[in-house]
Amino acid sequence: MNEDDWETVKSKGNVVLMPDPTFYIQIGAYSRVPLMREALELHGYHDLSKYAATAFDVAAFAAAGIIRDNKEKRPYISSYCPAIIRLIQINFPELVGRILPVESPLEAAVHMWKKDTGSRDKVTLVSPCPAKTALVRNPVGRKRSALKYVVSVQNVIRDLLASNIRATGSNGSESSKRWLLWSITGGETRQVSAFSDRTLTSLSVSGLRNTIDLLNELELGRLDGVDFIECRACSQGCIGGTGTYESRYLSRLRLQNLDTALLPPQEEMEVVRSQYKRGLWRLPSPLPVKERAPLSQDIGEAMAKLREMDEIYATLPHIDCGSCGRPSCRALAEDIVRGLGSETDCIFKLRERISSLSEEIGELASKVPHTLYSRRKRKPS
Repeated sequence: MNEDDWETVKSKGNVVLMPDPTFYIQIGAYSRVPLMREALELHGYHDLSKYAATAFDVAAFAAAGIIRDNKEKRPYISSYCPAIIRLIQINFPELVGRILPVESPLEAAVHMWKKDTGSRDKVTLVSPCPAKTALVRNPVGRKRSALKYVVSVQNVIRDLLASNIRATGSNGSESSKRWLLWSITGGETRQVSAFSDRTLTSLSVSGLRNTIDLLNELELGRLDGVDFIECRACSQGCIGGTGTYESRYLSRLRLQNLDTALLPPQEEMEVVRSQYKRGLWRLPSPLPVKERAPLSQDIGEAMAKLREMDEIYATLPHIDCGSCGRPSCRALAEDIVRGLGSETDCIFKLRERISSLSEEIGELASKVPHTLYSRRKRKPS
């Protein structure tokens, strides 16, 4: 992950955190938001989970309204996963207009907090995956992010566990848990559907291979009657990100057993409508189409690189695990051809190389140079 150094962020003082929903379900002992919030406060950190809970409700409320009022663009595509947005911008430009023009709730929550408090403190995103670092590093639909730094979920969790802080949760009120469901595949869809005044026909997929298959079907016009599509680049959703601390399956089990209403009570609903009217949920600018950079300006050279890329791709595992930091094995092959990576960036190729080297070293170690043999025992050449 292209993250900031957590120790450096802490050293700046007055740490304000905007944790992703996955952060609050990583540890069994701190699996409730008030417990995690208290643990952070005991460290001297300030988290924005209360604003995040509202921002996610507002995003779902806004999405339901857009889907209801714009029949011609259905099915709409979720704008929550930055990796999916970039995939569509480059590989499926005809579908860019179907992406919901809704700001990431993580970004919107920071804007709400700054508007309400007038604070100018720098905010750190606690991210579960490399893709969400793009919210900070390279935002789309806006010139600049309200977030300043980004660190991984696992680094912050390890810091909390190393301190052995005991949180009771008695100091904090129980807040909404609906927004935590966005961590798993189908969670966003459930909340958007709850805010809709009619039953939505929706599809939810995770993993780049499944996402690409689904977007191909949409591009071919085979998804008539579908209202909403939720896509996540990571397997199982954001809980499958490479920056998380705990197994995605344990996290999913906790979320499946989460007891929460999908709609806010009347008092909270008034807050949602009020924040909706402020318009902080809207993307400031339309999402542009991105052109794929050519392998070379010379056609002959470009064709040669394309053949080389296909040859490299054939040797890769084709499982698109994302461990190399790229969204797919083909993307890694392209980076290698462009001189931006190597085959050992792939964890499987690296293991093969290490295994090969260890065998070679073992074979060499078993051989004794002839100069070490005595004259009587020297082997004939």
